[in-house]
Amino acid sequence: MTRLRCDQTAAWAALQASFVASGKAFDLREAFAADPQRFEHFSQNAPHVFADLSKNRIDAATHTLLLELAQQCGLEQHRDAMFAGEQVNSTEKRAVMHFLLRKPAPAPYFPAHVAINKIADQQAEVEVTLNAMLTYAEQVRANPAITDVVNIGIGGSDLGPQMVVLALAEFATTGQRFHFVSNVDGQELAGVLAQCRPQSTLFLIASKTFTTTETMTNATSAKHWFETQGGQDIGAHFAALTTNVVAANAFGIHTTFGFWDWVGGRYSLWSAIGLPIAIAVGTAGFQDLLAGAHAMDEHFRTAPLAQNLPVRLGLLDVWYRNFHGFSSRSIAPYSSALRRLPAFLQQLEMESNGKRVDAQGQELPFETSPVLWGEPGTNGQHAYFQMLHQGTSVVPVEFVAVRTAGQTLPGHHTKLLANALAQAQALMLGKTDLGGHRHFPGNRPSTFLLLEQLKPASLGALLALQEHRVFVSGSIWGINSFDQWGVELGKGLAIDIEQRLQSGDASGLDGSTAGLLQRLR
Repeated sequence: MTRLRCDQTAAWAALQASFVASGKAFDLREAFAADPQRFEHFSQNAPHVFADLSKNRIDAATHTLLLELAQQCGLEQHRDAMFAGEQVNSTEKRAVMHFLLRKPAPAPYFPAHVAINKIADQQAEVEVTLNAMLTYAEQVRANPAITDVVNIGIGGSDLGPQMVVLALAEFATTGQRFHFVSNVDGQELAGVLAQCRPQSTLFLIASKTFTTTETMTNATSAKHWFETQGGQDIGAHFAALTTNVVAANAFGIHTTFGFWDWVGGRYSLWSAIGLPIAIAVGTAGFQDLLAGAHAMDEHFRTAPLAQNLPVRLGLLDVWYRNFHGFSSRSIAPYSSALRRLPAFLQQLEMESNGKRVDAQGQELPFETSPVLWGEPGTNGQHAYFQMLHQGTSVVPVEFVAVRTAGQTLPGHHTKLLANALAQAQALMLGKTDLGGHRHFPGNRPSTFLLLEQLKPASLGALLALQEHRVFVSGSIWGINSFDQWGVELGKGLAIDIEQRLQSGDASGLDGSTAGLLQRLR
């Protein structure tokens, strides 16, 4: 399909003119005073998620122009191409079909589409792998001899499963402990192994190729620890989430679960990479996670653009990045269970949209991905919220809150929700102080995402919402959101430098690297 890049559209020029005329001086306090129903006009329900967008620097006219931008960029056609199994990952010549991992069989998305036979075949394979994985997960859950599950992976093979297992700890019923090892720094693995016994530990090695340096270094060390500590039967205590069955077998692993080249790492928690999630919450919990994500997939696929929450969020991101010039967004989950959500979203957005060229390889004349960062509330309030309220940079904040508490300690949840509401209110309203030191300028934007309860279905919907929102902004920018070539350069150089650290050979290196290498030896 042909995509028109945002800066080549009439709507882009109209948005620039609108920003100069009124958008730059937009004041949220004046907007609420002028429209008593602004909350109703700029909030909406989506599957399992309620979103209040009213505290953002946007009005009806801007919203309309942004929707026109989406239409002129061919967003709907691009979205439909993804759901039809076309090769929207153009640089790697791959389809992008993580939505198939959470779609009930057997009904296809587009019965008349030429790609439907391929999709049907892929979906059948998904069902076979999912059923096998869930069967194995139930066997592990039912085995009282397994007290610890150690997931060894990195990037999407770590961030997604770790975040979800922590978020859904309330739904874990077996009493097994879950550990996640990603860093090649041996201190991380050593700290986990110190808590485990070989005869009661299951290791999950998560690497699509079974060659990822950090993962295989940790896996090899875990295997050595297992054998030297008296562990017996590698096959019973190690499983692999990989497509490289031959390498896994050579390692001593015979239980493997694969996935497909149309599943990017940061979109893989729904696949076999989600095995630790399935062990933690069981078959019903994992299927609920998939069902919640599927509900959001259907919303993204079918809802009109004006009522399509991933579309509205993605367009808002473009508005802030390219017109207001806001270079970052802070994620503030007011739920301790969601404490790893900011890290997960960092990879999802910055690895997807941190690109400087468009899908045709042409250098972009505008900015793309913002920097994402954050911590759970109320911790963040006592760390970086000072800068959010009174700093020189405006940083849009995304609050995530849960209406119903996941615990029963009296008074805690009310205080937590009160803080979330108060911080969003304070960012917008500000406070006048002629002395300056206690002056809060206000007019600082935020989005408020609310879940009724943090459970598998609502978490699945929230994560799918974020995936599709990233697709939207990337589509508008005309980039390929599904490759990640920027990850490769440093990894390749590290192989050479590792050898040089052993040999001491600094020939041909730049002065700084050579000097540091000698000091580190």
